[in-house]
Amino acid sequence: MGTSQSSVYIETTIPSVITSWPSQHVETLFRQQITTFFWEKEKHRCNLYVSNYVIEECSKGDPEYVKKRLQLIEGIPVLNKPKDIDKLALEYYKLLNIPTSAKTDSYHLAICVAHNIDFLLSWNLKHCGQRSFLLMVEYNVKRGLHTPILCNPSELLLDMESWTKTN
Repeated sequence: MGTSQSSVYIETTIPSVITSWPSQHVETLFRQQITTFFWEKEKHRCNLYVSNYVIEECSKGDPEYVKKRLQLIEGIPVLNKPKDIDKLALEYYKLLNIPTSAKTDSYHLAICVAHNIDFLLSWNLKHCGQRSFLLMVEYNVKRGLHTPILCNPSELLLDMESWTKTN
């Protein structure tokens, strides 16, 4: 990593998990705690970014939680929407067979690719599991496109440990 910080795109699930009521479900509670830990203790080690897609998704739902989510991401730089983003997002949507209800996920991917973001941080990687990720890598390599690392906060924290060990 050297002296420059890695770029991390904050997908909508990150502020949603942090601002939600503590869960009674062990796995969900773990997600809340590890995500909050990253946010409170480690996010300063990264260059964070969001997009208007994240802001739009964070603006939906219960007004109390909308306010909390938007306050949490306030001040994080918003990546612009490149002119060809719709085409790239549509390609990912088809290639990865993303359900219509989750079509915005293809835009999150496309924004990260277009802006050469190092990590796409999300708890919603079901459409981008290993098989889908490999398809995206193959697609991107053939077209000379950047591919971000797709990970959740727990995985990013493990990567960050290795940054410390190598620097």
